Amino acid sequence: MIRELTEKDHPIVMDFLLQDPSINLFIIGDIEAFGYHASFQKLWGEFHEGDINAVLLKYFESYIFYCKDKNHFDVSAFAAIMESNNTPVTLSGRTDFVEKFENLPNLILGTKKVTYFAQCGTKKEMQRTETIKKAKVADIDRILTLQRSIDEFSTTDQTKNMLTKAIEAKTGRTYFLENEKGEIISSVSTTAENSQSAMIVGVCTHKEYRNKGYASTLMTALVNDVLDEKQYVCLFYDNPNAGKIYKKIGFEDIGLWTMYR
Repeated sequence: MIRELTEKDHPIVMDFLLQDPSINLFIIGDIEAFGYHASFQKLWGEFHEGDINAVLLKYFESYIFYCKDKNHFDVSAFAAIMESNNTPVTLSGRTDFVEKFENLPNLILGTKKVTYFAQCGTKKEMQRTETIKKAKVADIDRILTLQRSIDEFSTTDQTKNMLTKAIEAKTGRTYFLENEKGEIISSVSTTAENSQSAMIVGVCTHKEYRNKGYASTLMTALVNDVLDEKQYVCLFYDNPNAGKIYKKIGFEDIGLWTMYR
């Protein structure tokens, strides 16, 4: 049976999601931040003999799915919830789970992108030779100036709002390094911070300052500080060379993550 979840279900839902806190980072964070009755968020659960075995989160127009067993949930029933009148659906989750929704006759998924999902739960010793700063709202414009200078980055009108809200709500933080002119030359951020974990995003270094270890220094400092408060730090990557750097810091691959958008 699939039904919409409410705060009455919260204990059993969290026990279920915390079996895999890293993979469920986004769902846990959204429940902690917005609960079960926000106008832009809904959750559904599938139950079998009183136990929950799958959860679907809708956050605005995006969905995240998680289940206990990829071979034992009602794919068609969850797909019916997501059907959107011939508009491609934005869906993400662990690859072997969400691939079950491919090729269904009544569900159109967005363009598929598969990335590695890695986590780190161990702090790494480091000597800070540079002055690392934690961003405040007043620093966001300078961070965006750096990101806009990098071809691989795609900033939108919402990027500033997202960074601002993350800092103000303490659901994310950004560390950065400056040059002698006060220009930000490297930065790294977290997002979706919850009581258990956080996601690393926005790793970037100005092209003139690369190959000096700045991003690794920032990431190590940020990971260490987050792990003072939480169990895990996570990240996505699809570049094997970047993966080698992350693994030196202490990240380990724990699976694949797929997004259709």
